[in-house]
Amino acid sequence: MPVRKAARVVGGLMAAIAALGMAASAQAQEKKIKIGVIYDLTGPLAGGGSELQYTGAKIMLDSYANKLVEGYKVEAVYADAQSKPDVAINEAIRLIEQEKVDMLLGFFSSAQCVPVAARVEQLKKFMWITTCISSAVLDGKNLKYVFRPQASGDQFGLIAMDFIANNSKAKLGKEPKDLRVAIIHEDGAYGVDVSKGNEVGAKKAGFNIVLKEGYAATAPDLSALVTKLKRARPDVVFHTGYNPDITLLLRQAREQGLKFGALVGHGAGYGVYEKLKEGLGADVNYFFNTDPISIWLTNAKTLDAKLPPVIKMVGEEFDKAKPGVAIRSAHVGMAASNTYLFFTEVLPVAIKKYGGVSPDALRKAALDLDIKEGGTMLGFGVKFPAEGAQMAGQNERSFPVVIQYIDDKSYVVWPKSQAMREAVLPLPKGTTYSNQ
Repeated sequence: MPVRKAARVVGGLMAAIAALGMAASAQAQEKKIKIGVIYDLTGPLAGGGSELQYTGAKIMLDSYANKLVEGYKVEAVYADAQSKPDVAINEAIRLIEQEKVDMLLGFFSSAQCVPVAARVEQLKKFMWITTCISSAVLDGKNLKYVFRPQASGDQFGLIAMDFIANNSKAKLGKEPKDLRVAIIHEDGAYGVDVSKGNEVGAKKAGFNIVLKEGYAATAPDLSALVTKLKRARPDVVFHTGYNPDITLLLRQAREQGLKFGALVGHGAGYGVYEKLKEGLGADVNYFFNTDPISIWLTNAKTLDAKLPPVIKMVGEEFDKAKPGVAIRSAHVGMAASNTYLFFTEVLPVAIKKYGGVSPDALRKAALDLDIKEGGTMLGFGVKFPAEGAQMAGQNERSFPVVIQYIDDKSYVVWPKSQAMREAVLPLPKGTTYSNQ
């Protein structure tokens, strides 16, 4: 073959190989997982904790924006549920059908989670819930594509009652049967679910339930409920609410002279200390909140060694985003931890073991999880029950804790295995709501 012709052939082969290589490289670069992220960035739920959840999730999503997970690029598409269930549903469908996301992540409000989860299941898309706690999202639904590593609402209600039951005689000076308790709650899926756990726990402890009542979180006036509370004379008030309804209730309680020995909140609005302090000032001192533990309060010695540096990073990024905050809300770490869990324990397995990021690959990877206590930034482990179980999709190893706000700091006080200090009970004499 003439030299020139041979050169042309070789050159053509090299060009073809280069073209194939570029095509293969382009194909590799095109591998990505597109994640639809939904939180409430406007409306009352934004300030009640949802915007903080968004912040925690975004910190983690941003940390993966320039990384590849098993060769896949991570792309996040954000949507605002506007504190409205119908908007949350519409945004979920839009992200799936128009934005062509591979999965959905987030969701603060249980009132949104219940209908959205059902709709996502119908569409056979994968949904990873970082926040909303209502058992009604999963209980008896046999959902195959919806997973929640977060603790459920009945656990919140039960542990709060367990905490008071174990302190009734020693700190409140009453046998459980003589302790008067009031259970009040916003009347959405979240409040109803937690109150059911409260009621079961109260009956188990033998408490005297003197009032159990729900109210609309958007109610402009809660003075009638305060009047009922005054008549009931509870030693302990168990309250499940968002904000501004928490602020409204407690301001009117202050005006009407409501007194009690302790107030135990359950996440949501009670997990946003800055908002509580903004609305109630020093009156928030000694209030209790039930929530998954703040990642900044977990005992680093009990955690997987790879987690403390991640916790440090989340804290530093949050301080940049929200400088001057007295207490880093548990909401931030909750969303960051549950998002990190997906990226480190679910997504890689879906890609390596099940061939990609399809809903079925992600579902199978989630069902494979078997993480022991201390394996997440929230301290608990992760294991989902088999398909067909009563609470399919619910993490069986999750648990909340009870914390107390004291002098612009938060301390875990229950369970004893996680406690940082003894609880201050009852409310000290001279404080606004103290019945001493």
